[in-house]
Amino acid sequence: MAAPGAAAGAAALVQYVVLRGDLARPPRSWPLGAVVAQGCHAALAAAHAHRQHPDTRAYLELGGAMRTVVLEAPDEAALTMLAETLKQHNIDHQVWTEQPENVATCLALRPYPKDQVHQHLKKFKLLK
Repeated sequence: MAAPGAAAGAAALVQYVVLRGDLARPPRSWPLGAVVAQGCHAALAAAHAHRQHPDTRAYLELGGAMRTVVLEAPDEAALTMLAETLKQHNIDHQVWTEQPENVATCLALRPYPKDQVHQHLKKFKLLK
């Protein structure tokens, strides 16, 4: 059982997932399920890679109250630029590269307090 007040602090945690929007549009036209799978892969990879971080542990303890925000990068170049920005600012994240195509499709941050990372993601819109 979590300590009193732990859930309140953990409620502020959010995991951001950034998917390439161009994958679902022509000429690629990936099926919706394939695009969603990319986000799932990236989110799980980020949570697993940073599973010992206190924020990740607190986030996973939330169960059904976890907050995930899915954003759209217009293309691979934008996703790559975001990954580089996150790396420069020491923000933990995972880029998912689909194999065997070797195509970067998505990235996910480990769970963070929103105010620590939102500034790097505010130019991306919610995925539609």
